[in-house]
Amino acid sequence: MFRHVAAAGLLVFGAVLALPGQQSGRLVRVYGDLATAERVAIIVPGADTTVETFEEDTKRPGGAARAVLAEAARVAPGDRLAVVAWLGYDAPPTWSLGAVTDAAAGQGATALRRTVHDLRTRTAAPIALLCHSYGSVVCAKAVPGLPVADLAVFGSPGIGPLPATVPATTMPEPTPSARVQADGTETERDRSRTAPVEATEAEQSPVRLWAGLGANDWIRWVAGLKAGPLGFDGDPLSQNTRIFETGAIGHSDYFAVGTASLRNLTLIALGRSSQVTPA
Repeated sequence: MFRHVAAAGLLVFGAVLALPGQQSGRLVRVYGDLATAERVAIIVPGADTTVETFEEDTKRPGGAARAVLAEAARVAPGDRLAVVAWLGYDAPPTWSLGAVTDAAAGQGATALRRTVHDLRTRTAAPIALLCHSYGSVVCAKAVPGLPVADLAVFGSPGIGPLPATVPATTMPEPTPSARVQADGTETERDRSRTAPVEATEAEQSPVRLWAGLGANDWIRWVAGLKAGPLGFDGDPLSQNTRIFETGAIGHSDYFAVGTASLRNLTLIALGRSSQVTPA
């Protein structure tokens, strides 16, 4: 019953809160040593993320990246992991029409694909996408054909009808693209440096799909609901994904220190899939 009310509310939401999107700014920052990394994770944040709030706490991509590195040092001290905190698109405000439509996600997906292909010219390490909330919509649009090993979505409003496994292939890199730099900035790529790195054996296999939802996450009431152009279908928990334990957390707490969700997301980033605890 409540979900039907929530679906009707999407229409009201779009009618009365069609606010313009904010310019969040763009920032891509690498944590850890990309040159020696055995695995790479990219954190893709959701709504209300801006350059100004990028480093605030574990609810933001910079703080989340640091939390994942610290957890990796705890659970697998011998593994070498690099984490990319990615804000390569204008994340919409939570209370805006942009947050219940996919326009920003489409633009973000194009930018995310460029970032992944750029990373492929710098490392052959398997890549995992860790995608929160509206960021999961971005990742779902970007991932088909992308050379990544794992896709984890959590606190997701819906990711569309993804197949059970998404083929990962090496594709020519779009040009020009933004080049990720270790100091956290992006610059225009030299068009002459576009040769893709060959995919590793793991990346030639289908992407592993993961999903998680906190017990106290409000997104559960609207996940997978779509009313006309508003909302997102494809609740990831109802699709053929590996559902991992998160614990009794809220919508912005997936990277909070000491949580089951942080531990499992870190294990996914490290490629230790057999150690991930199921829900």
